Amino acid sequence: MSQSLEHLTQALLDAAQKAGADAADAMAVDGRSISIDVRAGQLEQAERAEGTDLGLRVFVGQRQAMVSSSDIRPETMMAMAERAVAMAREAPEDPYIGLADPDQLVRDWDVAALELADPAPEPDPAELEDQARAAEAAALAVKGVSQVQSASTGYSSRRVHLAATNGFSGGYARTDRSLYAVAIAGEGSAMERDHDGDSRIFQADLRGAQEIGQTAGERAVAMLGAKKPPTGAYPVLFDERISSSLVGHLLGAVNGAAIARGASFLREDLGNRILPEGLSIIEDPHRPRATGSRPFDAEGLPTRKRAVVENGVLMGWTLDLANARKLGMESTANAARGIGSAPSPSTWNVALTQSDKSRADLLAEMGTGLLVTSLIGSTINPNTGDYSRGASGFWVENGQITYPVNECTIAGNLREMFAGMQTANDARPWLSRVVPSILIEGLTLAGS
Repeated sequence: MSQSLEHLTQALLDAAQKAGADAADAMAVDGRSISIDVRAGQLEQAERAEGTDLGLRVFVGQRQAMVSSSDIRPETMMAMAERAVAMAREAPEDPYIGLADPDQLVRDWDVAALELADPAPEPDPAELEDQARAAEAAALAVKGVSQVQSASTGYSSRRVHLAATNGFSGGYARTDRSLYAVAIAGEGSAMERDHDGDSRIFQADLRGAQEIGQTAGERAVAMLGAKKPPTGAYPVLFDERISSSLVGHLLGAVNGAAIARGASFLREDLGNRILPEGLSIIEDPHRPRATGSRPFDAEGLPTRKRAVVENGVLMGWTLDLANARKLGMESTANAARGIGSAPSPSTWNVALTQSDKSRADLLAEMGTGLLVTSLIGSTINPNTGDYSRGASGFWVENGQITYPVNECTIAGNLREMFAGMQTANDARPWLSRVVPSILIEGLTLAGS
């Protein structure tokens, strides 16, 4: 492109101030992506997208407005700024909005140390198609697999730059490689489906197509003959594949936006024990090659490692500037935003403390209960923590997997679930949420 992203953001800021904005911030993103889908050995879909998007937020007093565009012509940017200022003048006042003070801004950062972008050249579409075909073939080679619903692979690369009238200006690049397969086993009404996949920043780290396809097929075949488990109160082991959803519910409950609204079952628990002693949830936005890493947040504040929960005790909320001001606190540098949206709190990379026990050890401890490998739907009450989700997986007796199960519901209360969780040692360290299998006693199962 003829203009750098830094130049584009500065042009937006200049236009905003010329149009009458008291302050503004601007974001520019350019990227390209390729996605390939293969089905029955044939190329089903191939897509390529590339372009540049601009976002502008302006402030007129304590009023704000946002506009976005994919047109980078100077006259369009001027029109964006004029429209945004006109909108802001009609917006309601908000005493909590505003840019960061200059002394809050990040001063220097080392993007290279985070390894957010693979320097390897963009892959050829034919190479991606070959990977998808290989994954499909590996799944079909598993005895019992009747078809592969989809095998897909993709690549994306993008650059982002953020600038504001408080003096901040910074950006970085990101890449992503992915490969997924969904296999179906059985025939007619007895069919079962499962999947496997991987997504990495670096192609060299991506798991092989043979492994992904074979694992998807084996998982689907393992579910053949699934039936409903007995109804009652039983221990439930959340497999590492889906255990991060539990941590996700906790992170949602400590999100500053939910706390400021009073819409969180943990709103009165700052400084209280919410996990068993010895368990911590640590956020680290500076892990190399992790998708949740970033040198600064969407408001230009320096990201840093912090404890969300330490030794079982809730240490703090996840805050951007506006919600921090509402709560009389300091931002934790967790602001995230899109091209057309205002900043809001979000978490980066998190890790839950692992134990020295394997998943097999936890299965032995649970005795009789349910191993959950898939969750369906969600009914979560954010005010009370009441939890209910559809599930499938395997019934366990005497610590051994006995048969696959589906069409059941798990119910409990998240506060009680958090307080009694036990962890295994099987988390995948490259994920943005490093969460092992989690055992929870006494959940209610609704089955046969």
